[in-house]
Amino acid sequence: MSEKPLTPIEIGLTAAIVAIEGNEPLILTASGSDGDKLAGLPFGPFDAVSHRTFEIGLRAWVEEQAGLRLGYVEQLYTFGDRGRHTQAGDTDAHVASIGYLALTRAANNASPAPGATFEPWYRFFPWEDWREARPAMIERDILPELTRWAAQGEQPEMARALSRKDRVRLYFGTEGAHWDEERVLDRYELLYEAGLIEEARRDGRPAALARKSLSPLGLSMRFDHRRILATAMGRLRAKLKYRPVVFELLPPEFTLTELQRTVEAISGRHLHKQNFRRLVETGALVEPTGVMSTQTGGRPAALFRFRREVLQERPAPGLRVRGRR
Repeated sequence: MSEKPLTPIEIGLTAAIVAIEGNEPLILTASGSDGDKLAGLPFGPFDAVSHRTFEIGLRAWVEEQAGLRLGYVEQLYTFGDRGRHTQAGDTDAHVASIGYLALTRAANNASPAPGATFEPWYRFFPWEDWREARPAMIERDILPELTRWAAQGEQPEMARALSRKDRVRLYFGTEGAHWDEERVLDRYELLYEAGLIEEARRDGRPAALARKSLSPLGLSMRFDHRRILATAMGRLRAKLKYRPVVFELLPPEFTLTELQRTVEAISGRHLHKQNFRRLVETGALVEPTGVMSTQTGGRPAALFRFRREVLQERPAPGLRVRGRR
């Protein structure tokens, strides 16, 4: 009996590159070279000959292709499910992609490659932006469909510790449950499983194909790039609470209002001004520069900078913020 030939595997690096501009969290997107009009995350092959590590390779091709010098970089996860790039019967190499979260201050100064641009990440995840109020689409478009889907019962082959109803309640904060802003990926995966997003229809998921139409729930992305972006968003929201990564997105000197707006933009939550400033003061994360900013549009405001000594003073110097809702 002849052996079945193995599908070749290639390793790629996919970057969720985040910046802040105008109090909005932005993600660098790139159009496909094959004419695909869907936005995607920047992606490049890993060259083991030229680059000693994955991170070195990532930084090199991002600087070459997008003109960006990355600050904080963190590996997220390896994404290699069949269907990313390879379908049954394909003979081309299957791509296993290592996802990264990367932060930069350069959104307004960068000169990305043609087809690359910074886009607000809430265009892809509009249900995650609670800064003004609970998004209306949750009650209008999402929960009615999820409730009907959950009432259908579990699939025998999908044994889970939590039922569909429990996951809807916990992930979307219904029936008195707390909305956990870190569960971005859990909510995206639930919408995918229920067949409510375009990626599920594109991948041929039965739950999506059974629906006559889909209400647009944010912009879809190429391959599984919205899943990678969801992973990056959840990781960054969690990191805010125990690592000073937020300062990688701010200029060296900033006002406390700019700091608060940046934390709100990333977390998707509105924060109480006095409570936030008390938290910053207690955490000793910043120090005054002695200079006042006149660029606030109102009264001059004191400028601060990140106090780097805090990294030696305690192991988890972050901003453990909680929203008012």
